[in-house]
Amino acid sequence: MDSTFGIIFSALFVSNIVLSQFLGLCSFLGVSKNLRNALGMSAAVAFVMIMASTISWFLYNWFLVPYNLGYLKIIVFILAIAALVQFLEMFMKKEMPSIHKAMGVFLPLITTNCAIMGISLINVQKEYSLFNATVNAISTAAGYTIALVVFSCIRERLEDSKLPASMENLPIALITASCMAISLMGLAGMH
Repeated sequence: MDSTFGIIFSALFVSNIVLSQFLGLCSFLGVSKNLRNALGMSAAVAFVMIMASTISWFLYNWFLVPYNLGYLKIIVFILAIAALVQFLEMFMKKEMPSIHKAMGVFLPLITTNCAIMGISLINVQKEYSLFNATVNAISTAAGYTIALVVFSCIRERLEDSKLPASMENLPIALITASCMAISLMGLAGMH
């Protein structure tokens, strides 16, 4: 069984959801052109990731496993995540319109973010307790945020740099992301 510190360190750095497991790359590359968008997406992903991970844990351990329906976990998790995001959007639109407006397009985009589904499946695969699953979700969300914020800061600086035309935008973004991923590989033996 993994220790709490091991789960946190691994989720933040060693098994970073974006840079090591390559989940959530759409939002990573799509909204990282400026820091404001990166922070908005990170907040939305973190909130939904923690909620979806907890709900998925309960669905799997209290419903699917006792009735020998574990093979349905992907379908059930997809439906749970979509319902959660839809419910959150409706609730925020009615009760917190300013926050709903600030989140803008980020909340609906999360429905298709594979990092959300990935963390739910990882928690099930590793047979984490509810506490460890929650710690893993929080740490993974923090790792996602760190990667996205650092990447957006680098991309903002690259906008001011003089680059060859063939390297502008996506090519330099992919090279930068790969350099970030390589930098974390040195930590792989530490967890």
